[in-house]
Amino acid sequence: MTAVGSERRTIRVTVNGTLHEREVEARLLLSDFLRHELGLTGTHVGCEHGVCGACTVLLDGEPVRSCLLFAVQVDGHAIETVEGLARSEGELHPLQRAFWEKHGLQCGYCTPGMLMVLKAFLAEHPDPTEEEIREAISGNLCRCTGYQNIVEAARYAAQLLRSS
Repeated sequence: MTAVGSERRTIRVTVNGTLHEREVEARLLLSDFLRHELGLTGTHVGCEHGVCGACTVLLDGEPVRSCLLFAVQVDGHAIETVEGLARSEGELHPLQRAFWEKHGLQCGYCTPGMLMVLKAFLAEHPDPTEEEIREAISGNLCRCTGYQNIVEAARYAAQLLRSS
């Protein structure tokens, strides 16, 4: 007899361009899979209820809360985490560069989720207004910045992305 939820499944998932095959418990959260199975600790776990957005990753290009999904649900899909943003060692993604240059972070806890939400948003809205940016990040909580520098960083990132 096995405990409820201890059933194991084999999953194949592409994370940041690399295919991973692992046997996981059916109840393992995607956030825990990324952090503990793959060592990708840039995905932060804040509220564990899907409210704060710190655990946001891209699932097939769309932002999702990794604390609300089981790893088995992403079998056969592609995930991108904040570690996948940098193009190469030492070269920041335009979003990362913008957050750094425009002081879009303080404690940094919300930053990975903000970056991932904004990556998907800016891909669809290359020249957003301040109001559109504020709406895009409205599901991600930040307790430090007051959001103004995050908005400015997003506008600057959009400019950098358009010119690259």
